[in-house]
Amino acid sequence: MTSPLHNRAPETTAVRIPAGDVVLSADLTIPPDARAIVAFAHGSGSSRHSTRNRYVAETLNRYHFATLLADLLTEEEEIIDMRTRHLRFDIPMLADRLIDIATWLQREPQTKHLKIGWFGASTGAGAALIAAARRPENIVAVVSRGGRPDLAGDYLPEVMVPVLLIVGENDPEVLKLNKSALTRLNPNGHSRLEIVPNATHLFEEPGTLEAAALLAAQWFQTHSGLPREEV
Repeated sequence: MTSPLHNRAPETTAVRIPAGDVVLSADLTIPPDARAIVAFAHGSGSSRHSTRNRYVAETLNRYHFATLLADLLTEEEEIIDMRTRHLRFDIPMLADRLIDIATWLQREPQTKHLKIGWFGASTGAGAALIAAARRPENIVAVVSRGGRPDLAGDYLPEVMVPVLLIVGENDPEVLKLNKSALTRLNPNGHSRLEIVPNATHLFEEPGTLEAAALLAAQWFQTHSGLPREEV
């Protein structure tokens, strides 16, 4: 079945999300026919303005998913992190903030009816997997793009939702880490590794980011209970 493109792009709203003792800035996009939402866990040194993640989010919007792109650090923390580079690698702290984001999504009137998926890139994948293990309520799936699932450590066997690991063919170190993580994630066969041909770590090669976005959209469709469609 072929699904028509939306006549126009859905509107994006700037929102503020309480997380512990800070407030995070985020961009929320909800297509009119959305029945699930994908929240993004950005990688080290990245933010809601990441062009790669925004491209994936726009693809997901066309597949009838709402999206939430949130900064996991405040502006003040980002200034500190530019000097120290330690907050971006504080995976437990980032996971705590993702859990607070999920709690906010389940309370907000415009999103509380939506199932949640996590999309993690680079180090954000480790935080997303920890969040999925610790608070699985209403979480339906996780997708990692060029991610570091190994950073989830001992939480990997506790992740009960299906996980898709997307890695570039020409990203050997990350590919090795993902293959190892998959053996700990996949006791029941619910998770999978997809290798994108010709892609390096940032999926900058022609067609590779598009391939990753399509794999993510199809994974979330399959595991959120939405009909499988093509755009």
